[in-house]
Amino acid sequence: MEYRDYYKLLGVSRSSSKDEISKAFKKLARKYHPDLNPNNPEAEAKFKEINEAYEVLKDAKKRKLYDQFGSNWEHGQNFQPPPGYENMQYGGGGGFGGGAGFSDFFETIFGGGGGPGGASFRGGFQQGGGYQQRPRRGSDSEASYEMTLEEAFRGGKKSITVQEQVTGPEGFPHMNTKTLEINVPPGIKDGQKIRLAGQGNPGMGGGPKGDLYLKIRLMSHHMFKVSDADVILDLPLAPWEAALGANLRIPTLDGAVEMKIPPGIGSGKKLRIKGKGLGAGAKKGDQFVRIMIQVPERLSNEERELLEKLQEVSDFTPRNF
Repeated sequence: MEYRDYYKLLGVSRSSSKDEISKAFKKLARKYHPDLNPNNPEAEAKFKEINEAYEVLKDAKKRKLYDQFGSNWEHGQNFQPPPGYENMQYGGGGGFGGGAGFSDFFETIFGGGGGPGGASFRGGFQQGGGYQQRPRRGSDSEASYEMTLEEAFRGGKKSITVQEQVTGPEGFPHMNTKTLEINVPPGIKDGQKIRLAGQGNPGMGGGPKGDLYLKIRLMSHHMFKVSDADVILDLPLAPWEAALGANLRIPTLDGAVEMKIPPGIGSGKKLRIKGKGLGAGAKKGDQFVRIMIQVPERLSNEERELLEKLQEVSDFTPRNF
């Protein structure tokens, strides 16, 4: 969850007075009000943000609670209030009311009126002015995991090291390294995700952890190219192999196979080896062998004479223009 800097949203300092905050809000509200910006989703989103910021900063109690730990956070960090923040002391009665459409950050601090997944108050303020938060599930997180094409084709068990957010003795979160065992499905493709239940960000108020999603990134390969579930191999052929045909052993991700190259094949043509790509089941891809005719850079005298003789006797015309 991202920390929201309400002062920055309104363009005021932390020492600004209530009147200064009100003036800043009214100026921005006139600029971004949906009635003045029809069919403009960016203006509507901005209006919601400044409205949420003003809801907090115009209220002395809400502003005091926000300021208690707001100065310890930088914009963009994953926000996790320190344990015990629900017991902060404040004078006066009455609870903080959450606003419809406000962010998760707002609901976490001030309560979401008992809505699904949001924080809520149980019996309002307790003795001493504290309140209790309903247990809340932690947010999901995502990390990239690189693997070779061969590893993706075979699948299997892997040990990975990831960073997780934990709460330290001082009550604030920090990053910790942990090792996880994962099971990679055979044939997994670039961009697919593996879900690791309960390995995401910590919950709040005793709630469960979120999930961690590993996004697969395939490393570049010296021999194969990948197109979705299909694997492509460029096969160099000599001109006489392409003209006369050949029987060759072709590498695949599942070992070499015998392939018959038909005579007269042209450069750029593709031959298919079924089921040697990525994916699984009915969606398993194939391997395509793309013909790339190569000519020798240097010719011996005998080779040149033979090619010149072929040129004289052949009536083959490669161009139709």
